[in-house]
Amino acid sequence: MSLKTILGFLLYGMLHSNLQAQETFEISPSVKKIVFLGNSITYSGQYVDYVESYLRLTYPEREWDFINVGLPSETVSGLSEEGHAGGKFPRPDLHERLDRVLTELKPDLIFSNYGMNDGIYLPFNKERFEAYQKGQIKLHEKAKAIGADIIHSTPPVYDPKKGAAYANVLDIYASWLLSQQYTEGWKVVDMHWPMRKFLEDQRKTDPSFELAKDGVHPADLGHWIMARNLLFGIGEIDYLTEDQPSVVFKKFNHGLEVLSLVKERQAITKDALLNHIGHKRPGMREGLAWEEAQIKRKATLQKINELIREK
Repeated sequence: MSLKTILGFLLYGMLHSNLQAQETFEISPSVKKIVFLGNSITYSGQYVDYVESYLRLTYPEREWDFINVGLPSETVSGLSEEGHAGGKFPRPDLHERLDRVLTELKPDLIFSNYGMNDGIYLPFNKERFEAYQKGQIKLHEKAKAIGADIIHSTPPVYDPKKGAAYANVLDIYASWLLSQQYTEGWKVVDMHWPMRKFLEDQRKTDPSFELAKDGVHPADLGHWIMARNLLFGIGEIDYLTEDQPSVVFKKFNHGLEVLSLVKERQAITKDALLNHIGHKRPGMREGLAWEEAQIKRKATLQKINELIREK
């Protein structure tokens, strides 16, 4: 890839960060099962919990099923750095398990978030970038092949204070993904540039401010910024000027209670389902047997629905 092309991606990203709004993608009324794919940030899942809770509270009549199957360390590119995890195991590749995920879950809609691990924390390299592009294209095509809609989101920001070279890599990856919206008609929601702008704005008054202490894994505020931009991307606006999620959910009747129950339901789901479907990432919690987890998920959903439909 030429320097001119790389600079073009960066310029696109900088311009995009100054836009007031992006194109929005409405979730079809026919969508019921929504699956989140991603790495450890998705597995941690606060942004998933915020998105699910907000949508349930906003649309209490909808019969949603939100499923988080993010997997720590995973890439969409299939790449892994030498000596990953102290040499214990290579990074898992989404495509090793993707067919099983799609067959088991049969999603109507997929939210996908990859990129943070895909440059494997090294300076920009053409071959690694091409592997990321090919992995994203393969994911997109497989989703479409089963009739699922897919909304890609750009990777969260990598803190430039932890490494400017890798922050630059994710700038490039995010800008390429955004370009797919215009060149290939993909649905892409931007998390990266709004997060970067938020981080830079906060540091104007507090140079020590961090969204992620390790530069990678956002704390709750970072997850809220991710969730907020995903919600903007699907056309939501109510209460989304707030910078603190607790303020937002207090505005809904039983909002904080619903958020707590959603977190409980997702915690029941993800380990049980990852184990049920299978993966190659050692060290994961086993979770409940999937049959038992489904019973608990159903009971928790009943509590959620009682709250959100209470007059």
